[in-house]
Amino acid sequence: MGNLHKLALALTIIGALNWGVAGIFRFDVVAQLAGGAAEPLARFIYLIIGISGLFNLGLLFDHWRDRDDVKVTTAEEA
Repeated sequence: MGNLHKLALALTIIGALNWGVAGIFRFDVVAQLAGGAAEPLARFIYLIIGISGLFNLGLLFDHWRDRDDVKVTTAEEA
């Protein structure tokens, strides 16, 4: 996993934690830090986290592809 994938994964996790806090405590950390949810900085952070989530979908599909490529051999085939 390259550095870009690691960064995207970290941002996605941060976004998920923010949604968890928003769901449990009704407190949006990103909006609080940026001065409101409609502020350009907050919208930029939401955009970057959203793009990171889409980028991480590629990791999921890579995992599925790698799992399907593994061929299981039986004793009869060997």
